[in-house]
Amino acid sequence: MNTFRTDFLWGGATAANQYEGGWDVDGKGVSISDMCTNGSHTTPKRITPTFEEGTLYPSHEATDFYHHYEEDIALFAEMGFKTFRLSIAWTRIFPTGMEESPNETGLAFYDKVFDECKKYNIEPLVTISHYEMPYALVEKCNGWEGRECIGYFEKYCKVIFERYKDKVKYWLTFNEINAGTMIMGAAISLGTIKGYSGAVMGAPDEPQVRFQALHHQFVASAKVVKYAHEKYPQFKMGNMCLFATMYPFTCNPDDIIETQKQMRMVNWLCSDIQVRGEYPAYAKRFFEEKNITIKMEQGDEELLREGLVDFYTFSYYMSNCVSANPTKEQTEGNMLGGIKNPYLKASDWGWQIDPKGLRYTLNEIYDRYRIPLMVVENGLGAHDKLEEDGSIHDTYRIDYMREHIAQMKEAVGDGVDLMGYTPWGCIDLVSASTGEMAKRYGFIYLDKYDDGTGSLKRMRKDSFAWYKKVIASNGEEL
Repeated sequence: MNTFRTDFLWGGATAANQYEGGWDVDGKGVSISDMCTNGSHTTPKRITPTFEEGTLYPSHEATDFYHHYEEDIALFAEMGFKTFRLSIAWTRIFPTGMEESPNETGLAFYDKVFDECKKYNIEPLVTISHYEMPYALVEKCNGWEGRECIGYFEKYCKVIFERYKDKVKYWLTFNEINAGTMIMGAAISLGTIKGYSGAVMGAPDEPQVRFQALHHQFVASAKVVKYAHEKYPQFKMGNMCLFATMYPFTCNPDDIIETQKQMRMVNWLCSDIQVRGEYPAYAKRFFEEKNITIKMEQGDEELLREGLVDFYTFSYYMSNCVSANPTKEQTEGNMLGGIKNPYLKASDWGWQIDPKGLRYTLNEIYDRYRIPLMVVENGLGAHDKLEEDGSIHDTYRIDYMREHIAQMKEAVGDGVDLMGYTPWGCIDLVSASTGEMAKRYGFIYLDKYDDGTGSLKRMRKDSFAWYKKVIASNGEEL
């Protein structure tokens, strides 16, 4: 039957660094994202080691969930959300990551957020580290290159697990952890950018440093998953990957092999480790060819085996093609691009729209791992027009999501155990890749603009009422 389970977790997704604001209030410290300037589709978002006067840093206010959480959660409840994916800002709990004791005001804020969710029977789905870490740890240990970050992260997790043990059941350790397999992961995910100033997506790449830092994230994730399983058996611990679905551009065997190689290192490496508990065989050849040596300490391999996640979550926005011929026409995408697929249309930002690719992806992941899956990011970034009467007619977003949900139903019919769906940016927020507001994803429009101006007024788009019907009918009314 192509029907979603009765306890299907419908909701939406956000991230503290793109949504929360309140960057320097109530004891919060400075995160990597707080050091990032705004950008656009054509102008790169930058990271600066010190704040530049007269420069806009969009995460400082973002869309100010910090002061609007009651209003926003009420709007989510009006849509019928069963779950709300959000992240905790590490620097709100440990401002530099190195304090002996946590910031009580920061902990109390999330108490209020989770209590507000509970009021409406909304289940929080919490990402522990979503593309932000204390900037002080970049300066001290070059981010995750320093093995001591494992201990700092573990301390942070133990505090929030104990504090919210009766309020949060579902946890994800690192957002899109496989960003660390890509060059752009240095700045946004791993923090290996000590002293660097320049484009966020253009940080100098040192594969040895990047993969060593990623290993430290694997160990940290496994450690806290194991700890949670032992101390809090009610918790469900998940991973989170950026799934960049890839097709061979032609049936030329060279294209097939190149696609397989990229699928393995971009899409499968991290989850093979987090779900299966060990580095896969194909990684050995990759590391040898790139002259990378992963330094492990005694007990690391055992920890990876013991800290397996309970469910697999991922982001899916688009697909692209792969060819062994580097001259083919390229297209843009979620953090990385690929070769243009002649059978697909694209968004305003050049991301190819491929609903059937989501069905294909769900089947590929479930066949490989056989654990419950959740689509925790999906959606259409677009230019939304605010009409004079305050309406926003985003039929293009409704079409995009209708087609993707229909393909999720097909995957369920194929036998996939799908537990939930939280579209990205359920309320407009700052773009992670470009730092702009113009690229809007939400069901709720924010009166906030690329120059930092705006009243922060929340307004329902047409997609708001549509998604409400989808949830009320458990996906039957699309």
